[in-house]
Amino acid sequence: MFNRRSRAGAAALFVVVAFATVLVAARAAVPLVRASFASTAMADQQVLHGRYVVLNHGCGGCHGGGDDPTNAGWLVGETRPDMQFPIGPCALDSNAKPCFHTHPRNLTPDNETGIGRFTERQIFNALRYGLRPEDTPDVKITGTTPGKGNFPLHPHYLAPPMPWMDWRHMHDDDLWAVAAYLKRGLKPVKNKVTESEGPPDFWAGIYGGEIPQFKIGPLEPAPFPTANEVDQAKATPKK
Repeated sequence: MFNRRSRAGAAALFVVVAFATVLVAARAAVPLVRASFASTAMADQQVLHGRYVVLNHGCGGCHGGGDDPTNAGWLVGETRPDMQFPIGPCALDSNAKPCFHTHPRNLTPDNETGIGRFTERQIFNALRYGLRPEDTPDVKITGTTPGKGNFPLHPHYLAPPMPWMDWRHMHDDDLWAVAAYLKRGLKPVKNKVTESEGPPDFWAGIYGGEIPQFKIGPLEPAPFPTANEVDQAKATPKK
């Protein structure tokens, strides 16, 4: 349970993390990319679907290459100082403390500097639950309570502004496809990225704490239609 000071700190950090997530959205603002399965009929369909999801979610906006997989540096992670993110009050005031600098990691399957040493399940768990793959075993997770259902007792979360919590409505198949693309659809590139900074609890006080906006695991959307939507099939009288 948070005390008053930690509550205030968490609230302030929540604002900054939310602000950083907006920056991610701005970097990742790319036009919708249509899947071109016809010209690659022999390719692994799961890998192709993962490529489609990666392109349409702007992963290259932070991890390199923008919206074009032909660009140099495609998903190789931080290659310039201006690609890192200041997290904390320093995001608004460069002299403010505390200040953590987080660095978009190399997503290519290089074993030493990328994600090649992780299994597809570890990558899936990172996308679904926000868990750092290097600190999470290769196991099927069946719950979100620490210490139960293979969820780590002391979870280490991905550093912000990685927007994994925004993917809670995505189907498991989409996330497995992303894992397949990163592991099997990319060429390994050596690019050692500086380890992201963070608090000693690896962001557990934010993502696993009392802030309701940051809940863990899949989330079914509200049934359609809500009060703000309309089901035309039911609204249109039959002739």
